[in-house]
Formats: sequence, C-alpha cells, structure tokens
Amino acid sequence: MSHQEEQFLNAFKKHLPEEAVMYCYQLWKQQPFNFFITKSRASKLGDFRYRQDRKIQTITINYNLSSYQFLITYIHEVAHYRAFEKYGLRIKTHGAEWKKTFRELMLPVLSDKVFPKDIYLALLLHMKNPKASTGGDLFLAKTLKTYDAKSTTDTSLLLDLSLGELFILQGRKFRKDHVRRTRVLCEEISTGKKYLISAHAEVKKAY
Repeated sequence: MSHQEEQFLNAFKKHLPEEAVMYCYQLWKQQPFNFFITKSRASKLGDFRYRQDRKIQTITINYNLSSYQFLITYIHEVAHYRAFEKYGLRIKTHGAEWKKTFRELMLPVLSDKVFPKDIYLALLLHMKNPKASTGGDLFLAKTLKTYDAKSTTDTSLLLDLSLGELFILQGRKFRKDHVRRTRVLCEEISTGKKYLISAHAEVKKAY
C-alpha cells in the first residue's frame, strides 16, 4: 500500500462508520480524486465541482461532521463525480442522472448495520427522491443532528424556534418571521434587513 493510500484509509477510519470504511476506500481507488477534509463551512457540508482543465478532480468535506453525515456527504459528492464522468457535463447538478448514481452508490451501505435505526429509516425515505442536500430533507437533517458531536444544549435548529422568536447566528441577532419550505425568512434586528436562512441552521436562542 502506498503512502497516499494509507493516508486515505486512515482518514476514512477516523471519519466514517467502521462498516463503511473499505467500501468508501474502494470508491476512491476505482476512480481516484483529490480528497480534502476542510474546516467547517456554514454554507455547505461538502463540495465537488467538475473542472475540465484538471485531470484529477477534487472533493472536499467538512471535518466536524458526525460519521453518519460524513458518509452520506462523501457518497453524495462521489455521485456528482461519477455522474459527470458517465453522462457528461450538460446534466443538471442534482438531476435524474445524479439521483440514479447516488442511489446506486448508497445501496451497499444503506443498512441498519451501518446506520442507527432512526437514521436508516429517515434515509430510506430520503433516497426515494434525494434532495440537493440532506438539509433539504428536514426530517433527515433533524435525525442526523442528534448524532452531531458539536451540538450543544444551547443550540437549536432554526426550524424548531417559534415564529417571532429571537436568535443569534454568526454573532448577529435575528427574528424568525416566516417559513418557506426549507428556508426561513428572518429579520436582522440591527438593520431591519430580511434574509432567507436554511431551516436546519443551528442557532442560539437570544434571551
């Protein structure tokens, strides 16, 4: 095993459920790509952008995800890579080709031997029509949050706050005004400006 292969395998052992480690490693070996575990990003859990000018593509995933969220995100991004490679660059990013590829790649680990029973059941529903992110599926996002090591008792999902309730996000104070499917229209208290914020964003209640 090369040094690079050993690095990948060690990273997977650290961040993935044990039962999924070798499968995810083989996905990389079959069609290699650059893989970076990055600092936390508020706007996304992982990232893949196909670059025609690069021979080797790149996938990134936030370091602070639970092992179950990390696994779902990893396969989500690998599915983007495989879909573009197989169907070409004219497909929609989260269109039928990606959904088909995502389902196929998830199938070997879609088991209650890999995921806790509550995540497994939520994921079964999610995979019938996968969203652009797990955050777009509020039931799955809420279930996954209970396994998030960085969740604390003083944080809540924006979805769970009452209308009109005040909260802090990235040091700024907002009021929850109106729910629009997977996003929430909120007013920033200091400026009066309105913002659409993801319903699964972790916020701190303001007292």
